[in-house]
Amino acid sequence: MAATTLQELFVEELRDIYDGEKRLLRALPKMARAATSDDLQTAFTTHAKETAKQVSRLEQVFRSFGEKPRGKKCDGIMGIVEEGNHAIETLDGAVLDAALIAGGQKVEHYEIATYGTLAYFAELLGQERAKDLLGETLDEEKATDEKLSGLAKSDVNREALLGAGNGDRDEARGGTAGVMSSVRRAAASLGLANERSSRRRASSKKGSTRRKSRSRTRG
Repeated sequence: MAATTLQELFVEELRDIYDGEKRLLRALPKMARAATSDDLQTAFTTHAKETAKQVSRLEQVFRSFGEKPRGKKCDGIMGIVEEGNHAIETLDGAVLDAALIAGGQKVEHYEIATYGTLAYFAELLGQERAKDLLGETLDEEKATDEKLSGLAKSDVNREALLGAGNGDRDEARGGTAGVMSSVRRAAASLGLANERSSRRRASSKKGSTRRKSRSRTRG
């Protein structure tokens, strides 16, 4: 049944994120195992522990409204989790890490928007305890998003750009140097060829001038 009051809408949104957080509890350990960066593994493991506490807070919020904790399918987070599973199956190395960070931040942004809205609804409904609980989780989600941004900017995305996952960074750099060396050799060869061509044209022009001079002398 569609919500007709702000409190009913609040409860519906609460059920949505409750289901989403439970899905994340199952997904985060898998993401941690799949990550190749030690720091990223730690970030996902730490956030899994935070998520368990966040689920507990949501249950307290349900009870403060006289509602039984119950979820409804969270299509938003479910879709992002499915994208993450696909990345784990098809990618590897630093590129996989970059995809996992992107997916993690999609989740964080969804949660930041949801918890921010719920905290405001709780304030309007005069539920200060619920507002405080939701605000605590909101702060954690913002901190996790910043942590993931820091990981992406420090190493992971640069390694993905080089195509150097699983410790192959030096090999990737060596490959890049080899390509540049080949380019320089090709450029040198092209320059030598152009120089020879110019000499032939100059020689041909001089020969043509001599022949014309001889022809005028004879005439």
